[in-house]
Amino acid sequence: QQQSSSMALLTIHNRQIRWTPLLVLGYLFYLLLGAMVFQLLEKQAETHFRDQFQMEKLKFLQNYTCLDRQALEQFVQVLMEAWEKGVNPEGNSTNPSNWDFSNSFFFAGTVVTTIGYGNLSPSTVAGQIFCVFYALFGVPLNLAFLNQLGKGLNAHLMTLERWVQKPGRAQVVKTLTVAIFLGTGTLLFLVFPPLVFSYVEGWSYGEGFYFTFITLSTIGFGDYVVGTNPNKHYIPVYRSLTAIWIVFGLAWLALVFNVGADLMEKFLQLKWYKPDLSLAEGTATKLEDEPEQPRIHIPS
Repeated sequence: QQQSSSMALLTIHNRQIRWTPLLVLGYLFYLLLGAMVFQLLEKQAETHFRDQFQMEKLKFLQNYTCLDRQALEQFVQVLMEAWEKGVNPEGNSTNPSNWDFSNSFFFAGTVVTTIGYGNLSPSTVAGQIFCVFYALFGVPLNLAFLNQLGKGLNAHLMTLERWVQKPGRAQVVKTLTVAIFLGTGTLLFLVFPPLVFSYVEGWSYGEGFYFTFITLSTIGFGDYVVGTNPNKHYIPVYRSLTAIWIVFGLAWLALVFNVGADLMEKFLQLKWYKPDLSLAEGTATKLEDEPEQPRIHIPS
């Protein structure tokens, strides 16, 4: 019996060793697939915009003959440096500061949540050093806070499940509870916020939805950031309220991602491990149920 159990465990272990390279290959294939699709969708558009930008520079030089190409390139470099320092080249010196309290609060949130849009960063040595230590302690604090917030959401789900649970309907109630959780969270964090951003920022709903998901997933490209248009007047607490929405949205989406990861792992385990595991359990049960056979001694 011990030998059979050991052989069954060895079979499961060998299956797991064979499954791990498949997961690695699948992961690499997914990355390669994404690279091919992004290249197919974006490269031609990038070439078009680059050619269009070069044409605009040539037209500018033709209209203003007092400038030469070197002077124009230097001015473009100045614009790029201003943008990298968080200064919007549009408008004038009356543009609101990027470092008032509301914007600073929003920036602090992007640091501890590791979103990092990239459109704004500390420019002073003191600010950069403080940012390092602020993130060093803030990121673990944020993870602990989101973990506790996720446990609270999960506890409410369990309470709701116990409240509506009836005998014989456990699976139906469980499915209904998850559906309510996903549906309510989707409305609060993915469907309604783009409507607000579209109205305030002047984006399309698709752009607002794109910003919402990219932000809550902590990808944070920085191509769309709220409260950065110098031609719009924002209420002082706009970005602060957005930061609070981001925190609760992060907790909800992280829980959704965890559920998805668990389901994917269970699917893979069911696909690769279940037959061997069932065989091992069946073999062990059979050996336990069989009575010990008498030993026959054959005289020499």
